[in-house]
Amino acid sequence: MDFRSYFCLPKSLTLAIYPQIGRMQQVPQKPSAAFVGASWLALLIGMATFLIGIWNATMTLSEKGFYATLLCYGLFSAVSLQKTVRDQLEGLFVTGIYFGLCWFSVGLSLLMLLIGLWNANLFLSEKGFFGLAFILSLFAAVAVQKNIRDTRLFDMQQPGYSPERKGKTE
Repeated sequence: MDFRSYFCLPKSLTLAIYPQIGRMQQVPQKPSAAFVGASWLALLIGMATFLIGIWNATMTLSEKGFYATLLCYGLFSAVSLQKTVRDQLEGLFVTGIYFGLCWFSVGLSLLMLLIGLWNANLFLSEKGFFGLAFILSLFAAVAVQKNIRDTRLFDMQQPGYSPERKGKTE
């Protein structure tokens, strides 16, 4: 019986029914070129859309700076949270305070965007535009970081891999 058919079960229940799953070694898969390209394209589109929207908006320079800084903070916090969650899933030690700070940072960036847009003197369609571009950027940043990490793990499993030779041609 294929264990993937039981993938939707909670992990504890799945391990109780099929204990051999917990002992299986996950083989890193290299993400497809299409997924990598789509992730990078989504990130570039989300960031460019958000920044072009800021550029064209009729708001003060300090408001524009606030939203640009918020985009950077949101992107960093989303990538940091993704890495922390992935580290925990791979059995690497992550302190509770850092894990909590990652979640807090993602939540804070979303809350700050919500409050900023709520109080902004913009049309409702413009507010939605900024919100969607921001969310697209966060999601795409997580996907790009996941692709980079998966590709690196896949490369490390290949015979003859050496970090010093990475990127060099023979």
